[in-house]
Amino acid sequence: MRSLYINQFHHKSIKIGPYTTSRIELIDLLKSWIVISFAIAYLDFFPSVNLSFLQKMLFSAITVGMAFLLHEIGHKIAAQRYGCFAEFRAQNSMLFFALVMALLRFPIIIFAPGAVMIAGPVGKRRSGIISAAGPGVNFGLAIIFLMLAFAFPESALSQLFMIGHGVNTWIGLFNLIPAGMFDGKKIMRWNKGIYYSILGLGLLLLFSQSIIKVLL
Repeated sequence: MRSLYINQFHHKSIKIGPYTTSRIELIDLLKSWIVISFAIAYLDFFPSVNLSFLQKMLFSAITVGMAFLLHEIGHKIAAQRYGCFAEFRAQNSMLFFALVMALLRFPIIIFAPGAVMIAGPVGKRRSGIISAAGPGVNFGLAIIFLMLAFAFPESALSQLFMIGHGVNTWIGLFNLIPAGMFDGKKIMRWNKGIYYSILGLGLLLLFSQSIIKVLL
């Protein structure tokens, strides 16, 4: 999440229910989603899954790609509910960097696909709530994936659900680091009790993954 002046974004808005987007934002979201999904599939992060490359790309789009992008969309929706301008912008240099790292088969890839640019009346409280929306979305997705893994333990999709659970849990926790430009710093500055409650939920989900793997 970043804050910029609204006059830097003169373009035609597209209305989707109570929220607004634009052609630029939709292209940036799609571009980021494709790069993340391709990188994860190309590195074959799912070697135990007997799928084609395109199937693995879809697999990574549903788990890793959605975890990154829905995190940012959570910020966007929260900000627009306060009447702020909020749109996702891709960081092309970081997307290119991630793509090169994948093609060179680095064992670890740094993903920083972009951020939501926000302009409007955002004080300490609103900034904290908007920041909390990102990890909140990840933990919500982690719970949904966990429930699906329980509902279909013998399904071929059980690994997909568990990866979705793990990826969302880790992304949510990573963004709760209370320093720098991370969401955790803004949440803690607003309300320490809420920060530790969200952090506690994330840690509970993290430890539950090991327990669930044994049970399943």
